[in-house]
This record gives sequence, C-alpha cells and structure tokens, in this order.
Amino acid sequence: MTAAHRYDAAVDRYFEAWNADDPQARAKVVADVRSADGRYTDPLCDAVGHEAIAAVITAARGQFPGFSFRPAGPVDGHHDTARFSWELVDDADGPAPVAGSDVIILDAEGRIRAVYGFLDRLPGTGE
Repeated sequence: MTAAHRYDAAVDRYFEAWNADDPQARAKVVADVRSADGRYTDPLCDAVGHEAIAAVITAARGQFPGFSFRPAGPVDGHHDTARFSWELVDDADGPAPVAGSDVIILDAEGRIRAVYGFLDRLPGTGE
C-alpha cells in the first residue's frame, strides 16, 4: 500500500465513524480504525480510548442531527502523519455551519493513534 493510499484509507474510515448513524456500528468502526489507547483532542474535548471517542462522536451527532462530515480537500501526509480539512454539512440543503482541520498520527498497522483537531468555523462564534 502506498503512503498516500494509507492516509486516504485511514481518513475514509475516520469519516465512516463520524457519519455512522447506529451507535453499535459507530463503536465497531472506532474500534477497527483506532488503536486501543487512541486519543482525540480538539478545542472542546480530550478523549482517550474507544468508548470515550465514540461518546464524543455520539455527542457531536446529537448536536447536529441530519448533518454529515465530509472532506473539504485532499489528504496530505508524510511518515505516519496526515492532515486534512473537513466540514459538517446539512444532508438536506448543504450548508456547513462547522468546519475544521485535523492532523492524525497512524501506528504501524495504519490505525489512528491520535487526532489533533482544529475548529475553523463554529455556529454562534462569528467565525
């Protein structure tokens, strides 16, 4: 597998977890794509482990029902690190009230060890 394919595959699975409607399916994808001690950190939270990360995703999906996360450009990476931008879009009419960029660190098997998220646009913040 090429490095670019490795990054793209990890990010595709990352979005699969964030977009899973069913909590059991979401938990399975989180466990499949992340290392057991994986960490997710952004300005609003810091979660470690599969259960905590799945709970963060569940909370975000609960705050924005009817929305999906999608990439906002290509994935770029080197070594075990990749970065990408994303946006949260309304499935019905497309506005994206939330957008950001994430940096992921992969382990030797291509599973996500860490995510460092940056929020570029949030509703109600004027950003």
